[in-house]
Amino acid sequence: MTSTSENIKGTDSEPSISRSVTMHFIGDWGQANFHRICSWITQEFCDRAGPRSRVAIWNMRGGGLEALQLVSDGEAQLCIGTPAKLLSSIITGEGMFAGSGPMPHLRALAVLPQRDRMMLAIHPKYDVHSFEDLRRVKPPLRIATSLNDGTNFIGYVAMRLMEAHGIDEATLKEWGGSYILTTRPEQAIANMRSGQADAVLQEAIMTPWWAELIKDQNLVPIPVEKEALESLASEPGFEPASIRAGFWSSVPDETPTIDFSDFIVLVRDDLPDDIAYLLTWCLVETRKSLEIQYAHMPPERSPLTYPLDPSSMARSPIPLHTAARRFYEESGYI
Repeated sequence: MTSTSENIKGTDSEPSISRSVTMHFIGDWGQANFHRICSWITQEFCDRAGPRSRVAIWNMRGGGLEALQLVSDGEAQLCIGTPAKLLSSIITGEGMFAGSGPMPHLRALAVLPQRDRMMLAIHPKYDVHSFEDLRRVKPPLRIATSLNDGTNFIGYVAMRLMEAHGIDEATLKEWGGSYILTTRPEQAIANMRSGQADAVLQEAIMTPWWAELIKDQNLVPIPVEKEALESLASEPGFEPASIRAGFWSSVPDETPTIDFSDFIVLVRDDLPDDIAYLLTWCLVETRKSLEIQYAHMPPERSPLTYPLDPSSMARSPIPLHTAARRFYEESGYI
């Protein structure tokens, strides 16, 4: 990051920075929500910074961990991660982050609400309606999900969920089944749609991909067992949740599952205070510019659950950057 001078200016209601700033943000794979969010922040920030300010938005290839590492290592200034509660152990390096190690310098600017769930759904040809059925029938399932390669949050949660129900990869292979592994959610959905898989274990349940798949193939959502949830209760990021009855017209009952919600906007703790403050101001006070991009969808069908509430945006499972906290306190949001 490069900059000149140190002056901050602005009106009482709208801060700005007089110097020009160059920054690097890490989005998503290129066509999903993180890139859209980064583009919004970039425009609002650069409108209020020095005349030569610019931000590069980089894409990623893996499952999300690399974005956090790039910010933690100082190679980028901002990234977005999900699900929020799973990321709560990144400071200490536990759970998902045991392999990569702690990233104690990461701090949050805001939480963006996104109501999501992780769910297993199986083709009706197997007549399986529960994990108990699954263990009894032992079908040769080909389950489309994401890689559990140490970088992919989806793959990590998916495999831990199956293991908590007594079905690890070795067990699945004993049944004649396998995992059909990709990186992104829509790739797994595509494998299910094309017949390369006959079960799918994924998040992003609000997307049209899921709705079309449930409708076209009459998939059976599999409720998560209470005992499995209890076995995962001590691990960050495995909180009980449900998909409401009728969320899909062919699924009349509520489906217990686990939470996979919320985006966190992350920076390092040594990001200059005036930059962190202005970024947080933009996130909160220009939020309607982001909301309008999702307003054509009902909130529960939207990848971003609008409207954004500033007080909720300040409630982060990762410590806030000091300047972000100052903004929320000064504005009366916390």
